[in-house]
Amino acid sequence: MDSLSIISRSILLLIVISCISGGGAATKFTVKSNCPNPVWAAATPVGGGRQLNRGDVWEIDIPPGTPSGRVWGRTGCNFDPNGNGRCETGDCGGVLQCVNSGEKPFTIAEFTLGPAGGQDSYDVSLVDGFNLGMEFAGDSDGCNQRTLRCTADIVGQCPAQLKAGNNACKDPCTAFGRDEYCCPEGSTVPCVPTDYSKFFKERCPDAYSYPKDDTATKSCPAGTNYSVTFCP
Repeated sequence: MDSLSIISRSILLLIVISCISGGGAATKFTVKSNCPNPVWAAATPVGGGRQLNRGDVWEIDIPPGTPSGRVWGRTGCNFDPNGNGRCETGDCGGVLQCVNSGEKPFTIAEFTLGPAGGQDSYDVSLVDGFNLGMEFAGDSDGCNQRTLRCTADIVGQCPAQLKAGNNACKDPCTAFGRDEYCCPEGSTVPCVPTDYSKFFKERCPDAYSYPKDDTATKSCPAGTNYSVTFCP
């Protein structure tokens, strides 16, 4: 996809989001890295991406009503002055400014922002694997769980069948491609916890561990501001 197509798509997406939101104050996402090595933060459908060194903060204003948002961290990236390159984990099509989601395996902060007077939903997901520890927190007392954390040494303890080099741990769907792990629509195989999803859940109980792990989704009043921290 050329740069003009990416820009046009981004403008159209912002127009659609604006129509959905119906106005109202933007939600502020504060993204921070405590990791010893650089992290290339990414956010869709609003934000794009930028490099964060240890202690750096990136603030993103996201319109109310934004659906299916994601924030994640990329590692081992190398970009040219035009923002083209590759990342070892979480790469989003070889560009600094992400339009599409990242490549597995990677840890994800997921959210859908409600309209004024409604509810936001948010979670930390390991359904697509793990590459960085993460904390995802809302600033409202009205949240049913203000802070979600995943800080275990999942890469160091990763089962041999799920290892993705020295920097990430794959999800079992990617590793094996079987219905019991992927939970595709229409499958006759029950979508239930497996030994591999339990590995993730035992170490990060706040996070999604398999596609139907719906207890991991939390809510906050619309208008809540959020923080996402890598290597908390």
